[in-house]
Amino acid sequence: MSQTAQTQAVAALVPHLRRVCGDDGVLTDTARRRTYESDGLTHHRSVPGVVVLPTTADQVAAVVRLCADSGVPFVPRGAGTGLSAGALPHPGGVLLVTSRMRRVLEIDVDNECAVVEPGVANLDVTRAAAPYGYYYAPDPSSQQVCSVGGNVAENSGGAHCLKYGFTVNHVRGLDVVTPSGERVSLGGKNPDAHGYDLVGAFVGSEGTLGVATSVTVGLTRAPERTVTLLFAFSSMDAGGQAVSSIIAAGVLPSAVEMMDALAIEAAERAVACGYPEGAAAVLIVELDGPAAEVDAQAMAVTRLCAAAGAFETRTASGAEERARIWKGRKSAFAAVGRISPAYIVQDGVVPRTALPEVLHRITELSADSGIRVANVFHAGDGNLHPLVLFDDAEPGAAERAEEVSGAILDLCIEHGGSITGEHGVGVDKACKMPRMYGPDDLATFDLFRRALDPGGIANPDKLLPTPRLCGERPGVRTGVHPLVESGRAEQF
Repeated sequence: MSQTAQTQAVAALVPHLRRVCGDDGVLTDTARRRTYESDGLTHHRSVPGVVVLPTTADQVAAVVRLCADSGVPFVPRGAGTGLSAGALPHPGGVLLVTSRMRRVLEIDVDNECAVVEPGVANLDVTRAAAPYGYYYAPDPSSQQVCSVGGNVAENSGGAHCLKYGFTVNHVRGLDVVTPSGERVSLGGKNPDAHGYDLVGAFVGSEGTLGVATSVTVGLTRAPERTVTLLFAFSSMDAGGQAVSSIIAAGVLPSAVEMMDALAIEAAERAVACGYPEGAAAVLIVELDGPAAEVDAQAMAVTRLCAAAGAFETRTASGAEERARIWKGRKSAFAAVGRISPAYIVQDGVVPRTALPEVLHRITELSADSGIRVANVFHAGDGNLHPLVLFDDAEPGAAERAEEVSGAILDLCIEHGGSITGEHGVGVDKACKMPRMYGPDDLATFDLFRRALDPGGIANPDKLLPTPRLCGERPGVRTGVHPLVESGRAEQF
């Protein structure tokens, strides 16, 4: 469909969309539409053709049916905190925003689960379950604002996924609107659904298989005791050795997080977290479970970290101090804005045993390019979050940062890892998919996607590479985007 035809098709949909969602649920003004031009990865921007904010599952289904009947693409979006441009709008399509669908529908204590709408903030699930002695385990750093629906789309992780797993390990059931506008239910409250794992296929599909309108998640009983420890090391290698020793000893912490000196500097400037002075690396280890077991594990972890060279150890004395320890880590992504005018957030995974080599190589890439890299990562499961820092006012700096960012993903693949651990593929990493999968694999993925979306209208140009994306590098665009050149998008 040509750009003119797309514009006309969207314009023709607007009156019908207003009848479904009301005047306040359909945004056509350019300034208001531009509010939604990107997700958390602001390097990729595109103004949506129209923004729709439904409040019920019936409205979502009606909007999608209108899109299907007209051949107009739609892009689902939650809170917009994603970091892979997975919710990048289509300039000739509908941006379907679920942020107004934020009711906790049920807390079922007997079945240890909750049923929530997709716009519910991640942390609000725990807040609703806490009076019953439960919580929701997956905890992205943005959990105060990120939505459950977005977590489902990206299969989001978090610091405590080492012990408790990712979103997919906690989603039992989904009510979904398919790309044809049909409402279907997948799974349910039963932890073990029979047949093909359609829930597992939908979680992490990044909006390409439809829109979740309600999510049934398993709840975890609050532990008897939680202990949060912080260790300071004079080198990253020493911190890495401590992690290896902890895992080798058979201790499974709920979280093992590491930050390097540059990340610590940013966190101190942003939130004054008070980490030990002179630390080249800090390690946050959290343990939870039965009190006797946790106490024994805390002693073992402290001993192992001391043997690895920890020069300072802190144990949170209560909830306030525990929150302060975590504040530095949870604010790390935003905090680097205090030390760099611009940055690229990357996300890759390597086996734990490859961490030292990959971190050394990242240091070499940084030195060779003159681009600083702050390392923040889930050390327990090898999930790296290197922050590539640059000054976008400096000629050539953005290009060098893009090269370093892409090279880090290549390192992850070379060492048996993956291009993403919890941020998704989206637009940003679609061009890297052929590095991980062969043509037959990618064709199979596409066959499955097209079986549910033969018209290709559900979040097009995401997740899987297309001829337009395969030759592109991830990161900040420096030339004219093909969509801009054709008049289908605006670039700023």
